[in-house]
Amino acid sequence: MRLLALSGSLRARSSNGAVLRSALDFFDGPSGTADIGALPHFNPDLDGEDATPPAPVAALRAAAAAADALLVVSPEYAHGVPGVLKNALDWMVSSGECVHKPVAVITASPFPTGGDHANAQLREVLRMMTGEVVTAACLEIPAIGPKTDQATGRVTDEATLKDLHAAVTALTAAAGATA
Repeated sequence: MRLLALSGSLRARSSNGAVLRSALDFFDGPSGTADIGALPHFNPDLDGEDATPPAPVAALRAAAAAADALLVVSPEYAHGVPGVLKNALDWMVSSGECVHKPVAVITASPFPTGGDHANAQLREVLRMMTGEVVTAACLEIPAIGPKTDQATGRVTDEATLKDLHAAVTALTAAAGATA
C-alpha cells in the first residue's frame, strides 16, 4: 500500500508538520508528502480539455493517482481550511485521483477545538470529490503546542501518539479493504 500525505501548513516547524511526520512514523509502507506550496493558484483556464496542466499540478495528480490512500493533516485558519490546501484540492476536483480513495483528515490546533471547523470542511470537500473519508481515521487534536517537540519535529504526547497510531491503522485497513 502507498500513502500520500498532504499538509495544510507550509511552515518548516509547524505543529501540524510534527503531527504528519509522527503519523507517517506509524505507517509501514511507501509514502510521500505532496509539495502543495509549488502549485499555481487554481485556474480552470489552465485545466481545460485541451490544456496541459502545469508541472506541479501534474506531479500532484500523479502522486495522488499512485497512492492507495490519502492522509490530510491541517491547521485551521480563521475557522477554515488554509488556502494552500484548498488550492491543492481544487486542482484535483475534476481529475479523479480521489475517487473512492480512502482518506484520513487530521487537524491540530493550539485551541481546545482541535481545528473542528477545518476538519468538517475538509471532510465535506473530500466527500464531494468522492473520496472515502474513513471516520475512524479522522482526528481533531486540541492544544497541540505542548504535545510536540520542536527539536525532533514530532509529537511527544502519549495519548496523541496512541490516537495517531489508531488513525493510521484504520486508514491502512480501509485501503486494504478497497484494494
